[in-house]
Amino acid sequence: MSQIANYILSLGSTVFVPIVLIIVGLVFGLGLLKSIKAAITVGVGLLGLNLVIGIISNQLTPAVKLMVSRFGLHMSVIDVGSGTAAGVAFATAVGALIIPTTIILNVLLLIIGATKTMNIDVFNYSHYALTGSVVYLISGNLLLGMIAACFHCTFSLLSADYTAKRVQNIMGVEGISIPQGYASSTVPLYALLDKLYDKIPFFKNKNMDIKFVQKKFGMVGDPVIIGIVLGIIFGLLAGYNFKDASNLVIAVTGIMILFPRMIKIIVEGLLDISDAAKNFFNTRFKGKEFYIGLDSAVTLGHPTTMTIGILLIPITLLIAAILPGNTVLPLADLAFMPFFICMATILHKGDMLRTLVSSIINIIIVLLIASFFSPYFTALAISGKFNLASGSKVSALYIGNVFDFVITQLSRLGYIGIIVLLLLSVAGVIFVRKKALNE
Repeated sequence: MSQIANYILSLGSTVFVPIVLIIVGLVFGLGLLKSIKAAITVGVGLLGLNLVIGIISNQLTPAVKLMVSRFGLHMSVIDVGSGTAAGVAFATAVGALIIPTTIILNVLLLIIGATKTMNIDVFNYSHYALTGSVVYLISGNLLLGMIAACFHCTFSLLSADYTAKRVQNIMGVEGISIPQGYASSTVPLYALLDKLYDKIPFFKNKNMDIKFVQKKFGMVGDPVIIGIVLGIIFGLLAGYNFKDASNLVIAVTGIMILFPRMIKIIVEGLLDISDAAKNFFNTRFKGKEFYIGLDSAVTLGHPTTMTIGILLIPITLLIAAILPGNTVLPLADLAFMPFFICMATILHKGDMLRTLVSSIINIIIVLLIASFFSPYFTALAISGKFNLASGSKVSALYIGNVFDFVITQLSRLGYIGIIVLLLLSVAGVIFVRKKALNE
């Protein structure tokens, strides 16, 4: 089973996702050539996203390390990043079983009408694997660990259903949702904060999105200008010379320009499959909706996400330095801050001020949960034969996940906790269905 999982993961999202989309297109009657064209177009868009993400990693990470060094940040736990965390999660017993288990669970939930999302984002099943692995580590019970992983998957699907319409409006394509294990876990917080902002006079009845900024401040609100300004700020904070700072400015501005372009390519590929799915369900299931669950990366093209995400990097370093109870030194995941806040942009409809405030609140929670999980994550990394220096303590902002925290804490109660999680799942299904009826 682990060999099959490893082979699937080795294909990479740019290959595996198109394969799944070809199958989906054929099931929906799109036709072979049209399905191949649509799927490969999405694969090319994902390839472009990966290239831009590579720019983020290669250009921003060295600047982040210099900032950490210049400002003398010293914490006992090192953030090893989402890539390493996913590797640790998949290297466990739960990780070996997570792909077939998640697919079977997802199909069953679709059949009984508990969700509308089919999550094809296989690479991010690692979030569910990590939750289950921590529960297995704590309890010594593999079954309990698998059940915990399944609940994380269920909550992610419900969050995806809840935000699907807003995601579709911002993306400009019907029939998609975001069940990615981390992004979905931020939805309850951002949704509650959005309701709260509606009651605060300073936030109420305002929509400070990128269009508002451009209208108010002209070219200052242009993504290119924003990229230049952010690049200069980063260069100054990192202490770069003119050559390095100039390259950083071009890289940051490039990120602001290229992400939306790549998202457009993905959307172009998804449109035919989305239309085919809509026709399929209208014909055979009286208009029943079905969403294709994608990685949260497809939402990163929004200028609010990229602007606030990059701005959040130095803010996160500052918070980490002064936050009581935090032991994690943000490092490897810092360059990927836009992933941590993408659903804030969705739920706040692109409002930059709301997204900034919500992101700061969320990153405080992320740091505290990542600190809490560091002993468990370190133990999992050691058991997975990851090369850690003696006495090292590791974690990742990636695991600062509210669903992960709630599920693992309730699982400490054994099967009583499982009953509570089941009741929460049922309540979630009822709530999401009620919301759908009111839309």
